[in-house]
Amino acid sequence: MFTKTKTLSLLATLALSTSVAGSALAQEVTLRLHQFLPPQANVPALVLDVWADRIEEQSEGRIAIERFPAMALGGTPPELMDQVLDGITDLAWTVNGFTPGRFPRSEVFELPFFVEDARAASAAYWQMYEEHMADTDYQDVHLIGTWVHGPGVLHTNRPVEQISDMQGLKLRTPSRMVGQLLEILGAEPIGMPVTAIPESLSRGVIDGAVIPWEVTTALRVAELVENHTEFENSYPYTVTFTLAMNRDVYEDMPEDLRAIIDANSGLDFSVFAGGTQADSDIPARQLAVDRGNNIITIPEAEVAQWREAAQPVYDAWIADMESQGIDGQALIDEARELMDAYQPAE
Repeated sequence: MFTKTKTLSLLATLALSTSVAGSALAQEVTLRLHQFLPPQANVPALVLDVWADRIEEQSEGRIAIERFPAMALGGTPPELMDQVLDGITDLAWTVNGFTPGRFPRSEVFELPFFVEDARAASAAYWQMYEEHMADTDYQDVHLIGTWVHGPGVLHTNRPVEQISDMQGLKLRTPSRMVGQLLEILGAEPIGMPVTAIPESLSRGVIDGAVIPWEVTTALRVAELVENHTEFENSYPYTVTFTLAMNRDVYEDMPEDLRAIIDANSGLDFSVFAGGTQADSDIPARQLAVDRGNNIITIPEAEVAQWREAAQPVYDAWIADMESQGIDGQALIDEARELMDAYQPAE
């Protein structure tokens, strides 16, 4: 039989236990990470999984990150950023070019023949995000990282050795900038998510695609076309990527868990992501070499003709930015200065 004292003591103990349990439960966070490529592709395997594993380890399991590849949560790749905003997913890795014109300032890094090093550009992108984009282009989300890939390559069903060879080619384009460049060069740009490339090549819907080497492995591009055109010491194009998080989800996390997210976000992570993608070009290219595919390199001396042909893309973009009250030339100048100033970590 309980005495009054024992009963009060028991109630107090139960209340304390409930409080502690409730506090512990409040610390547990499960985040859903959604993206458009299969899990074995380079970015999911070498960037996103590495990041997610690190978060889980440093939080000692208090943060769990569920990974949903290949649009497993539904929708289409262009909807990924809206899925973050709407809370369908907590995190998403996406290509900004999926939604042309939505993130205008980041397009500076998508100008043709502009980027020369993925790590330098990824670092500059993050720095300019903090300065110019956090309260504008990306004001509704919390960004984890911003980066670009290695040099874009033309993968085609017929050889491209000079500008005239581009005439009439139907090529998948990753962004409006590349689309404008392709039109100027005489090709027909076809917009579609990168995951649609294999079927489109197989069915003859497109004659090729402009993508970096690293993603060709997941898409079997070297099996579907035999010609690959590179540009010596030049990036004919890049696209910009973001890893975005729902702002409310981030802000509702306990402060110590937010600190873990913060420690694995920003400049260093962006450089890691962009550099990892660029480094992954090497083994992917070797697969095409091993198959005996035709790899064409435009000599640096001839790249100047392609650069000159691309100038109208710059002019059109600067005019477009001006119409939105944005100083496009200033963004170009700042991006170049930051990329030139980049020093790799020792």
